[in-house]
Amino acid sequence: MIPTRNSLVWFRRDLRAFDHAALHHALRHAAYAAGSVYCAFVFDTDILAGLPRGDRRVRFIHASLLELDAELRRLGGGLLVRHGRACDEIARLAAELQAGTVHVNCDYEPAAIERDAQVAFAPEADGRQLLSYKDQVIFEKSEVLTLAGQPYGVFTPYKNAWLKRLAAAPDVLAPWPVEPHAAALAPVPADPLPSLAQLGFEEGLPPAPPGMSGATALFEAFVARLPDYGTARDFPALPGTSRLSIHLRFGTTSVRHPVRTLQQLMANGAGGAGAPVWLSELVWRDFYAMILFHHPHLAERSFKPAFDAVAWESGEEAQALFAAWCEGRTGYPLVDAAMLQLNGTGFMHNRLRMVTASFLVKDLGIDWRWGERYFARQLNDYELASNVGGWQWAASTGCDAQPWFRIFNPVTQSQKFDKEGAFIRAWLPQLGKLDARDIHAPWLVPADELKECGIVLGEDYPRPVVDHGQARQRTLERFAVVKAA
Repeated sequence: MIPTRNSLVWFRRDLRAFDHAALHHALRHAAYAAGSVYCAFVFDTDILAGLPRGDRRVRFIHASLLELDAELRRLGGGLLVRHGRACDEIARLAAELQAGTVHVNCDYEPAAIERDAQVAFAPEADGRQLLSYKDQVIFEKSEVLTLAGQPYGVFTPYKNAWLKRLAAAPDVLAPWPVEPHAAALAPVPADPLPSLAQLGFEEGLPPAPPGMSGATALFEAFVARLPDYGTARDFPALPGTSRLSIHLRFGTTSVRHPVRTLQQLMANGAGGAGAPVWLSELVWRDFYAMILFHHPHLAERSFKPAFDAVAWESGEEAQALFAAWCEGRTGYPLVDAAMLQLNGTGFMHNRLRMVTASFLVKDLGIDWRWGERYFARQLNDYELASNVGGWQWAASTGCDAQPWFRIFNPVTQSQKFDKEGAFIRAWLPQLGKLDARDIHAPWLVPADELKECGIVLGEDYPRPVVDHGQARQRTLERFAVVKAA
């Protein structure tokens, strides 16, 4: 019979050593059972195999793990890092360490649920247990339901119920302390982390300040700007957003921490108009995680079955238009600048995610799944639930999506949210000499004026790949099948 006193904490998308549910519970268990707690991370080849060799997220994870290991060593432990199939490596580690329990924080994506089921089988086969805890969201799965006991399909009533539940159970924001029981951490050999090259990836800097320290610095800077968030967040040329999404994605900060902070600020009359707006964005994150958990088909099919009847463009012309969109060659400056920022940095402003997604689906008539998969490859903060939720919102196929007949005009969006063209100029310097009136639609500028600015359409900058007015009409016709249903 295997000893059950030792525990293994498997870090995944929770790369921190504070306010960590799984680590807290493992340490408490070990403190009472006089056992030891080991900590591990696996560079999962099932995931890594599908990533480009220059993937920025792997660099962010790698740098964050260095800090996590240093913090665990300060507390008396350390991080064991493996490279292989996670379900195999964790089962092997649990056996080697004689760990009776494997502690994890829940992951709600379909592939992660399947992976955890496979991992759970191996430890349980010899008496071990896989124990999981809520950590990456405030309310999970079926914690916020309608009065009829069903998952919500519309955000606003979900948000109202979410806030009501939070008011009734504020302890849900209580941190899971680590340090009080840190003596149970088992010291491990100071083996160097596998290099990016050893993992099969290109060396390079992470795309954002990594680790717990990076998250802390970004959050503290954002709190100072929070009062202006409600308005500044829509303008991509301004530093109006938190830039914390990558840290929430990989758990280098706890989601409870910003929500606690927002609650405290609002209770003290601080945070201005921006605090409740940012809180709503965090509620959207819970909402999309809940929706995907209850409707795992959303990664491949519409939330509303009737929308699966929409016929998207296909063939060589569609492929060419998709390539132009991916590469920032559509002829619509705000769309192109946004895509160039995404390709160059892995970051895209939320307003621009809506603009570029709407353009792909409703101007080019291309299946939202093509765009979702492209964002999945490029976004530093990619997480399936929010990405699918956002794309289905833009495509009008999802829950609580914008109506299918509401179609963003890429020029008016540009004029409204990048009025002076500052963001466009940053990513399309060839348009830099155009004034604020002309930069949003250079094809409307007389050729001689363009020439004075050093621009020849079709050479220095592409002509529009579609006419928005005509594309809008085609979209209305495309969605007629839904109207008829």
